[in-house]
Amino acid sequence: MKEYLEAGEIVTTHGVMGEMKLYPWCDGAQFIAKLPRLFFGKEGAYKELKILSVREQKGMALVKLEGVSSIDDTRAYIRKVAYFKRSDAQLPKGRYFIADMIGCEVVDAETGKVYGKITDVTHPAASDIYEIETPNGEKVLFPAVKEFVAHIAPEDGVVKINPIKGMFDGGEVNGDEN
Repeated sequence: MKEYLEAGEIVTTHGVMGEMKLYPWCDGAQFIAKLPRLFFGKEGAYKELKILSVREQKGMALVKLEGVSSIDDTRAYIRKVAYFKRSDAQLPKGRYFIADMIGCEVVDAETGKVYGKITDVTHPAASDIYEIETPNGEKVLFPAVKEFVAHIAPEDGVVKINPIKGMFDGGEVNGDEN
């Protein structure tokens, strides 16, 4: 599992005192506000900057970082990806980083049949949606609700599901034609 995860992208400056607007790719400004620092650059050569303040504005995180005190300082970070260190973040039990879910094998909880791999996780409404690529290359959108998801173990690279009829294989459930 990756040690550094993407927090979002710096999209523009905010004011003249070194604040910047970060478009969050995580759970938003509240999540970022709990982090002690952000990292910029490439793996193995990250530049660490202490977070001084974070506030939310219209879906963006307004971030003030140590050592960034002017609009000119801030401009150097525009279009740069901000990362956080995995060990700096605390997730509630039963929550996982999307980066850890991507690539997990999706298998039937009863039969062990492999349905594919998770290629994306979105959150358009009340629950997450897993985008699963089947072995034949089809994309299936799967609702990640407790009625259908039996077990999530990104550390093992697997998600066990209880699919509904017709979700996979044109009407097959658990590998049997109905």
